[in-house]
Amino acid sequence: MKKVILVMCLAFAFSQTSNAQIDFGIKGGINYNNAGKDSFKNAKNDIADGAKAKSGYHAGLWFRGKIPVVGLYLRPEIVYTQVKSEYINNSKTSDYDFKKIDVPVLIGKKFLGIANAFIGPSFQYIIEDNFKFNDVTADEFDKFSVGLQMGVGVELGRIGVDVRWERGLSKTEAKFANIATVDNRTNQIIFGLSLKL
Repeated sequence: MKKVILVMCLAFAFSQTSNAQIDFGIKGGINYNNAGKDSFKNAKNDIADGAKAKSGYHAGLWFRGKIPVVGLYLRPEIVYTQVKSEYINNSKTSDYDFKKIDVPVLIGKKFLGIANAFIGPSFQYIIEDNFKFNDVTADEFDKFSVGLQMGVGVELGRIGVDVRWERGLSKTEAKFANIATVDNRTNQIIFGLSLKL
């Protein structure tokens, strides 16, 4: 009897898996980090106008599966992102960029046949931060943070295009030997192109 129940459970699980629609693919694009004066705190030396935005890029993988009954989908992604800014210190312009791994977990809804809207948390881990302040590098910086992403997109066949806004929610700071504190939480617009495989 146990074998019959086990076979029935396995058959049911297989039928549900085969009926589930799971898509996956690759994605990439550009991001525009909108950093500002508030990025730099407690700076003992003047940094004119704080950070200024520059474009960066991202590339990664995405998966999407329907959530039964409610008509929504779940779309986790894993994305390598390079975020860029620049700042002016003592009339000298320098770049500030950091590299991170993003794992957004988005809940979305399709509408009008080709369009979709989505929102969800983004878990971020900084893997490299190359900011220097007066030739002093960061003593320490927060590597893990949580943000929020929301956006809209369209899909035409296997090609998808979306635009999203991302804002860091948790406080992430780099400290420079009691000279300055830099808040490196993101506030960016992301333009993405995806391909369903």
